[in-house]
Amino acid sequence: MSRIVTYSPAYTVVPTYECFNHCSYCNFRSDPGQSSWLSLSKAEKKLLSLKNQGMIEVLILSGEVHPKSKYRQAWFQLIYDLCKLALSLEFLPHTNVGPLSRSEMKKLKQVNVSMGLMLEQITPKLLETVHRNAPSKIPHLRLQQLQWAGELRIPFTTGLLLGIGETVNDWKETLEAIANIHQRWGHIQEVILQPYSPGNQKIWNGGGFEINLLPEVVAIASQILPSTITLQIPPNLVTKPEILLACLEIGARDLGGIGPYDEVNPDYAHPHYRALAKVLEPRKWQLIKRLPVYSKYDDWLPGNLKNIVSKWRIKLSIDR
Repeated sequence: MSRIVTYSPAYTVVPTYECFNHCSYCNFRSDPGQSSWLSLSKAEKKLLSLKNQGMIEVLILSGEVHPKSKYRQAWFQLIYDLCKLALSLEFLPHTNVGPLSRSEMKKLKQVNVSMGLMLEQITPKLLETVHRNAPSKIPHLRLQQLQWAGELRIPFTTGLLLGIGETVNDWKETLEAIANIHQRWGHIQEVILQPYSPGNQKIWNGGGFEINLLPEVVAIASQILPSTITLQIPPNLVTKPEILLACLEIGARDLGGIGPYDEVNPDYAHPHYRALAKVLEPRKWQLIKRLPVYSKYDDWLPGNLKNIVSKWRIKLSIDR
């Protein structure tokens, strides 16, 4: 069995925190009109400062602007321009900004090496609780994104949010839905198993996911998902090293994007990759960098993106 664990050196760029959804567990959003939008000049200044700092991925992560808002086009254009900016500086963009139209996804494919959207849970009962005020969390809207990504040949990341009122059967149904879509298109790179971790901004009274159950979720996911999908565990949300190691032994193989700051979970700092390597080393796990697109999908990329990715692959092979 391979003893390799991967991670993506990543920096998160947030076009806006404004979001028309109001998930009651969220520690990220602000109300529409209550936060400024990121300027391209400010983003460029920050990304330039990260050159030669070991970053590979630029994660474009945004609050959602309503599809019928008069600001939707400006919001989408900002996201597109941020991706182009990242590429011009030879970073690799990965966009996760909520449900998009098919035409929006098609356009973003031209400036992203991969994209993502958390499925969270497909049970409709959460629309009566934590997603009561979150119209874009309707399960069929999010499943549609996974289908469109497959049709458009976009390497894609999705995942489950654990501990928001779902059951074990809900985990299984959500994982089966991902497996069924992947079986047709073969485009799901990773499935994140993300334990909900309460923060300072949330309004929901839920206590978060019982972290000792995470290896059980990994075991279920390993049984349901095809082996071609990598299981990802966010290490900053797994505060017990023994639980993280147990998840790896059962089948998790990736630790996601690791950078200076977790925008979605600002109360939980990312561990430095060297600290993670020390945790893994006694169990003979080797921690290595990866790109935000897996090599088997390189041929799906537009030519200009393929060239940038090829340079990064050569650089990583030299660095090792």
